[in-house]
Amino acid sequence: MHITTKIKIQVTPDQADVLWHLSEKCRLLYNFALAERNQNYQENKDRPDKQYIGYVQQANALPDLKKKYPEYRWVYSKVLQTTLKSLDDNFKSFFALRQNGDEDANPPGFKGKDHFCTLRYNQSGFAIAGGRIRFSHFYNEVPLEFDLPEVQTFLNVKQVDLFYDDLKKAYYVSIVHEVQPDQKYVDNGFYQAWDLGVTKHVAVNTSGKFLEVRNARPDRYWNPKIDAVQARRDHCKKKSRKWQRLNRAKRTMERKRSNQLNDFQHKLSRNLVENTRAATILVGDLSVKQMPKSKQATPGLNRATQNAGHLSRFIGFLTYKAALAGKRVIKVDEQYTTKTCCVCGAVHEMPLWKRVMDCACGNCIDRDHNSAVNIMVRFLSQNALWAGYRQFAGNLRQTGPRIPVVPGHSQEAPCASGG
Repeated sequence: MHITTKIKIQVTPDQADVLWHLSEKCRLLYNFALAERNQNYQENKDRPDKQYIGYVQQANALPDLKKKYPEYRWVYSKVLQTTLKSLDDNFKSFFALRQNGDEDANPPGFKGKDHFCTLRYNQSGFAIAGGRIRFSHFYNEVPLEFDLPEVQTFLNVKQVDLFYDDLKKAYYVSIVHEVQPDQKYVDNGFYQAWDLGVTKHVAVNTSGKFLEVRNARPDRYWNPKIDAVQARRDHCKKKSRKWQRLNRAKRTMERKRSNQLNDFQHKLSRNLVENTRAATILVGDLSVKQMPKSKQATPGLNRATQNAGHLSRFIGFLTYKAALAGKRVIKVDEQYTTKTCCVCGAVHEMPLWKRVMDCACGNCIDRDHNSAVNIMVRFLSQNALWAGYRQFAGNLRQTGPRIPVVPGHSQEAPCASGG
């Protein structure tokens, strides 16, 4: 598998001048290619035989562009190609979001003059040796060579990105390289199902034991402060000195909020992977983009899930850390897992304020515990793991819900959307 390692590099003023000149050419190429695509779309959208240009046509035009504008030869050829590929990926992401029903998705926009365009070296144009990394360019004789931590060893480097963090005023390289897992995945018959939430995560394992983890909520500390600074900034003339000062303060607080949550999720995901016997970890297949569309959605919940929750990112952390440890994360459709009684299968209305399911069958259980049990049952029954299901049902009946030893209701997700 491949992972990405981010490293801060020390850049001299001469090297910074080279990097900004190279970035400017990539930025202009990105904007020119975007303008060409927009114009091509306007010219062809009403024609019966629509022929839109894409990455291949624009990449094939690079040699002619270099002849017409020789300054584009300063940039290594692969970097120009990946700049066009980045634009193409942005369009594909936009179209995919629209096809999935996200009406708020916006098409790619132009890069401003102060934007540092990431220099992406794919497969070639860089060399790593002796604790140093060197990048190819043809702007002048100043070498783009930087020190790397000596303890770092990179196997089968696939790609290297060189970018600038405007808030920290620092340069970084991001190295995509291959790592070997500690051991191969083997299904040992132990499973752990997680119901992920904004305030807490709840799990149940095949032994019938529940686990609750409270989420760190740095957003509750930072959001009021960010809102106060933003309110002051909005009363200032845009781009004035006071506006810029308050905007920097706002961005700094947003970065701290994000970093604190990112740090918590990294530590929690590693802790969860290392402290379970289960070789298979089950998580609900979230649709975070659709949460604001729900009738029960509130501005506070939307802000928590979209800006501070980062539940999909947490699943990503859990997935790659599990793979490194020889374990596997499997997503399970979680539609109606909160509303469906895990004992009798009856479907209840469960508004967000209702934290306990009280079913007519006698099952009284926390809504998150109920969801975790349903995720486990749904996975075991849909994959015909009947021995594991009977073991889980027997263990759970000793301390918790008395779910049937043989599934008494369908665990197929309904067609309609639900929570």
